[in-house]
Amino acid sequence: MSSEVTVGFVGAGKMASALAKGFIQGGIVSKAKLIASDPVASTRDEFEKLGARSTADNNQVFASSQIIVIAVKPGQVSSVLRQASPHIRDHHLIVSIAAGITLAKLEADLPEGTRVVRVMPNTPALVGASASAYALGSFATDRDAATVQRLLSAVGIALEVKEPLLDAVTGLSGSGPAYAYLMIEALSDGGVAAGLPRDVATRLAAQTLLGSARMVLETGLHPGALKDMVTSPGGTTIDGVHELEKAGLRGALMSAVRVASEKARKLGQS
Repeated sequence: MSSEVTVGFVGAGKMASALAKGFIQGGIVSKAKLIASDPVASTRDEFEKLGARSTADNNQVFASSQIIVIAVKPGQVSSVLRQASPHIRDHHLIVSIAAGITLAKLEADLPEGTRVVRVMPNTPALVGASASAYALGSFATDRDAATVQRLLSAVGIALEVKEPLLDAVTGLSGSGPAYAYLMIEALSDGGVAAGLPRDVATRLAAQTLLGSARMVLETGLHPGALKDMVTSPGGTTIDGVHELEKAGLRGALMSAVRVASEKARKLGQS
């Protein structure tokens, strides 16, 4: 993909800005080839701070872009696509990041044969550490898959999955940052309770989760094996792990992923 490819965003919120920032920093798309539409002037102003263009007119995005990212709320997607439908041409690739909106629904609101890819990114795209997954529509090609893979890899990791799994992706990595922030906050609170200054406790907690995640990704070892490496016989860690098990931490996290996944599925049915 060259920097001559033009990417447009319908919706210029935080996720759109995060993705656009990653595309620019990764050398995937030049600033001059990025445009976003949004009805809110302040949101457009924030997007323009990236050095890209913005407009209040969705049609301008469709007229000037090859790859169009649908970044509006799920309830707005159908009306946006129906409005855009007369402007869709063969060269367009539609990429939707709207949670719960199925490929079938997306394709139903677009001209027959439109190439569509459904994506579930997450907010760490803001710092180039997104965990994204995507599924191809009926008419999307291997080249489209490679294009989306390269775009998403500019802001983190990207995995292709079958569409029925995207609701589970939403419940896990889409909502997961909130669970991680709760854990960081709780660990920080524990550090403060044990006597650490708040700023020290928070930095240690955040770095601990960051380092632990890197260990999983870079070693390829099972998380359970890495946990065992920390839990010495009769040591401090196994006592802490015991308390977490008694409190049901693992069960609570599993339930959180399941209910968030179910909510994503219901969004797609509404």
